[in-house]
Amino acid sequence: MAPGSVQEALGSLQTCVQPAACLPGRDSRTSKKQASFSHTVWAALSLRLPRRAGQFCLLGALLAPIRVLLAFIVLFLLWPFAWLQVAGLTEEQLQEPITGWRKTVCHSGVLGLSRLLFFLLGFLRIRVRGERASRLQAPVLVAAPHSTFFDPIVLLPCDLPKVVSRAENLSVPVIGALLRFNQAILVSRHDPASRRRVVEEVRRRATSGGKWPQVLFFPEGTCSNKKALLKFKPGAFIAGVPVQPVLIRYPNSLDTTSWAWRGPGVLKVLWLTASQPCSVVDVEFLPVYRPSPEESRDPTLYANNVQRVMAQALGIPATECEFVGSLPVIVVGRLKVALEPQLWELGKVLRKAGLSPGRVDTGAEPGRSRMISQEEFARQLQLSDPQTVAGAFSYFQQDAKGLVDFRDVALALAALDGGRNLEELTRLAFELFAEEQAEGPGRLLYKDGFSTILHLLLGSPRPAAMTLHAELCQEGPCQGLSLGQFQDFSLHDPLHGKLFSTYLRPSQKPHASPPGSPPALANGSVQAPKQKGD
Repeated sequence: MAPGSVQEALGSLQTCVQPAACLPGRDSRTSKKQASFSHTVWAALSLRLPRRAGQFCLLGALLAPIRVLLAFIVLFLLWPFAWLQVAGLTEEQLQEPITGWRKTVCHSGVLGLSRLLFFLLGFLRIRVRGERASRLQAPVLVAAPHSTFFDPIVLLPCDLPKVVSRAENLSVPVIGALLRFNQAILVSRHDPASRRRVVEEVRRRATSGGKWPQVLFFPEGTCSNKKALLKFKPGAFIAGVPVQPVLIRYPNSLDTTSWAWRGPGVLKVLWLTASQPCSVVDVEFLPVYRPSPEESRDPTLYANNVQRVMAQALGIPATECEFVGSLPVIVVGRLKVALEPQLWELGKVLRKAGLSPGRVDTGAEPGRSRMISQEEFARQLQLSDPQTVAGAFSYFQQDAKGLVDFRDVALALAALDGGRNLEELTRLAFELFAEEQAEGPGRLLYKDGFSTILHLLLGSPRPAAMTLHAELCQEGPCQGLSLGQFQDFSLHDPLHGKLFSTYLRPSQKPHASPPGSPPALANGSVQAPKQKGD
């Protein structure tokens, strides 16, 4: 990424994680007109679609309960067919594709009932474009954009391919039985060896010469709002075999299906979708993508190129945004940074409580950790409301005793205050977290302090920050960074320096705002009304 494109990239990539627009023309999350999902739906229905408002309310009250009830009945009817296919089979037998009468009877039963389930939820039409490739032509299918828990509907026109799922889902009633029926490839987030076994199993099935059915991946790995494609994970491309891209669209007048990082919860999405008279889903099979020798050797390159092809067909951007746990991040240079650092959210909480960060006398000691409790935190910040105290305290990393390092608080308040320019702020960060050298004079910034600074100011995941620290230290003789080296990185590096100024802008004072408008934060952003998250 070119240094001059950082500002543009940060702005455009935010579309990946904005709440899905429930109605055409809904403002973005940073708009001053932003409101909660429910408010937007009903306000738009009453103002923009007055003729449909009464119909929508009536269907929500009468049709939705009936649809959801019948759909749950069909979901439980799936269980006997799913159980019958694997009943009495050993783990060794399940390592091979199921054939014979089990395949014929149970596969047809599950396929038919699954279509009925989605029909009852309002998906009356599944429109298919293009031609699905055979398992020999494309052992792997990759579907995007992944925007909702309704996306498994794509399994129906694909003839129920195998999927990859979390091992924890096996314990979910009915869903676990369906995963066993599917002979799904299971990955455990708690077992590091699990990912290696999954890679081996995907490669074994993809190179079986058509013996196994196709394997379907959602390479984004999580749900977005369909405005851009998240960075594809390389798992679907490790085998180096041809893949067939599959596009999923919901061309409905009201977008009630999207279930993004922020926005409506499961029940709300389910209820609003079931209230639609008719929902349509388009499934488009693109031509098979055959990798070049370079792509076969490099799964990341392969994934990036397929992502671009699918984004071009969808007419949306292909981004570097991905999720680390539940945190949306982008890759800028050698660093991962959060799209919305928690520092910004902390600023909203404190300003809502009427606290000016510059008026707080932190008294943190440079280079020396001082752990404080939530009660002392409230006293230091002069906060009295228990809910505000708990909310602000939760933004800082706590140890096993529930204490936080007051240096973290001091740096966060200094960044939010905006009274220091970027050079002064980075010097303060270094002084707070640098440590005395074991041998030799002077103080150095080691990996723990470096990762803490980047996590607080930029929202960088700590493991990614530690990796970058190790790379920076390889360029010098020490295992720590001097003040000059740290400021060269944060101020003068053509890429990362632009990143710090984009996220912090500490030299810009908040401007006076008209009455009733959201207050500006020290980092230059505007405090939008608090969004209700489910």
